[in-house]
Amino acid sequence: MEIINAPRVTLIARPEFLEPDHLPVQWKGESTDGERLAEFAGRICYMSQNNPAGRSTAEYLANILQQGHGSVFEHAVYVVLIEGISRSCSHELVRHRAGFGYSQLSQRYVDESQAAFVMPPAVIGDERLEREWLAQVESAQQAYVTAVEHLMEKYAWVKDKTHRRKMAREAARSVLPNATEVKIVVSANIRAWRTMLELRLGEGAEQEIRRMALACLAVLRQQAPAFFHDFETYDAGDGMAAGRVGFHKV
Repeated sequence: MEIINAPRVTLIARPEFLEPDHLPVQWKGESTDGERLAEFAGRICYMSQNNPAGRSTAEYLANILQQGHGSVFEHAVYVVLIEGISRSCSHELVRHRAGFGYSQLSQRYVDESQAAFVMPPAVIGDERLEREWLAQVESAQQAYVTAVEHLMEKYAWVKDKTHRRKMAREAARSVLPNATEVKIVVSANIRAWRTMLELRLGEGAEQEIRRMALACLAVLRQQAPAFFHDFETYDAGDGMAAGRVGFHKV
């Protein structure tokens, strides 16, 4: 049985900007495709491709943030694979709907007899709490294994082996705890990412999803820093890192 203490976020897709030959922009400074896509979209609104203010892409997007014209951020979509979060965490994440897409591991089809479990941040480092938590998830996993075995016997009359396994696993998963690890592919545009991060980085957010949001911010900020330059992280009073944003819900 694997115990996980931190999430893993991997970028798997990002925008590719194809500039129209007949509408070239007078670019200033270095930038990524996603950032240029947002700038191009913004400049179309005013046909300012000649860049009269002489702004770099980073400066242009900083002005967009300040003005709150976040609609141009909706064109740039980034996709990540998130691993090492619990099902309770993923269920919080998927409450963010506008601008998001999700594809999550199915316990109905996947064998969880070798499942990993995510230890809550509040438990990590406390020997007694860790010991009690481990005992609980070990018991739950064994209950799942036993249930699958018995259900496979019950459904022995089902000729299709794949369907028989699905029937057994979909019933047995009811004993698995919310701590069971999940893998989920998440796509969102920059405006949606910013909204989710603003809400989930705060000290009032549940600790595991805050930990996940910090990992997402690190990956996204590395890929497109101009979109996230106003986010800052700090040590919160509960001993974990937290974050806040300079420009509220653009």
